[in-house]
Amino acid sequence: MIVKAESILLVEDNPDDVELTMRAFRKNNIANRVVVAHDGVEALDYLFGSGQFASRDTRDVPRLILLDLKLPKIDGLQVLERLRADDRTKLTPVVILTSSKEEQDLLKGYRCGANSYVRKPVDFNHFVDAVRQIGLYWLLINELPQKN
Repeated sequence: MIVKAESILLVEDNPDDVELTMRAFRKNNIANRVVVAHDGVEALDYLFGSGQFASRDTRDVPRLILLDLKLPKIDGLQVLERLRADDRTKLTPVVILTSSKEEQDLLKGYRCGANSYVRKPVDFNHFVDAVRQIGLYWLLINELPQKN
């Protein structure tokens, strides 16, 4: 399986987790362009074309957003609330990808509009499998509304 289409926005502040995710994408032949935002503000700036991304074409919405919850500046749930409040991003698939085992985080994530909630496995092989499953569903199987 080689998946190559639109971009993926990975919102993750931990460099080790970014590298693990990128390795898992490569191992699963997910060839989408991956944009990494290291905090909530950077993610929102990227999506809405502000700050350092003021010249970015905001019509280019990522195919998928992988969102950590524990982020500096603005946490993942606040990012998710902002995404769901804006017509440009309210239908963009968002998968919370976090190490949090808190039941309240899971419930809040779904209440805020997450499409899926995946706990980051500690074992790399399990992580690779989780990324493969995310890629299969959100990048290949799931159908998005047609862009006008």
